[in-house]
Amino acid sequence: MSQFDTTAPFYAAYRPGIPKEAVELLARRVADKEHRVLLDLGSGTGQVPLALAGEVTEIDVVEQDAGMLDQADKALAGLPVAVRLHNTSAEEFTPPASYRADLVTVCRAFHWMKQDVVLSRLEGMTAPETTVAVMGDGSLWTARTEWTDALRALIQEYLGEERRAGAGKKYAAHDRPYSEILAESAFSLVEEHTIAVERKWRTETVIGYLYSTSFAARPLFGERVEDFERRARALLDEHATADGLVEHASFQVVLGRRG
Repeated sequence: MSQFDTTAPFYAAYRPGIPKEAVELLARRVADKEHRVLLDLGSGTGQVPLALAGEVTEIDVVEQDAGMLDQADKALAGLPVAVRLHNTSAEEFTPPASYRADLVTVCRAFHWMKQDVVLSRLEGMTAPETTVAVMGDGSLWTARTEWTDALRALIQEYLGEERRAGAGKKYAAHDRPYSEILAESAFSLVEEHTIAVERKWRTETVIGYLYSTSFAARPLFGERVEDFERRARALLDEHATADGLVEHASFQVVLGRRG
């Protein structure tokens, strides 16, 4: 069972999108190519392909969770570019021998992967000038504001001190910078970009976001889910200001090219 079982509809509706600065940064990497193939690994509900659809000519969406892939299919339907959906893991994705991606993206998913395996396999399915982009911005679990601290403490009251990673699993924090991991791969010319993001949440969107995660998915709370939600709503309403619930995040983009 996937750690994202039951979360896909919440993920599609409530996960923050990709900052326009990140989209522009990636678009510049393929701007000089007439034919531009995007390979998005661990695609979730297709946020990155949707954001980049106007900048590429073909899209391959790789996602091992069938529920997530179904949401991506809905989000990407009708785009004026070729979209291919692959219900498999990044480690097992096997395109035709002649396939060459021009841009590879992994957003908020690299920590779930066998990173060395994925990067090694990418060597044989990417064009010489391909950029590999690993992106992410933490979560409301890692955010440090008064309201997110209080919310995290409430989750811990119900689910324990350690961060969950689905039913019966604890989250294993990633302890190496992605820049180091890319630098040890074939894509060793590395750039790092940090984009400051301000998000204004509402109580409803925070609750929906929580249910999209592996650390606070609805099933984890069992019979106490309604009690948790009631208390979470009260907590969020108490902390909300005229601007809502403000989060200041840093969206990290690590780019690698062949050395």
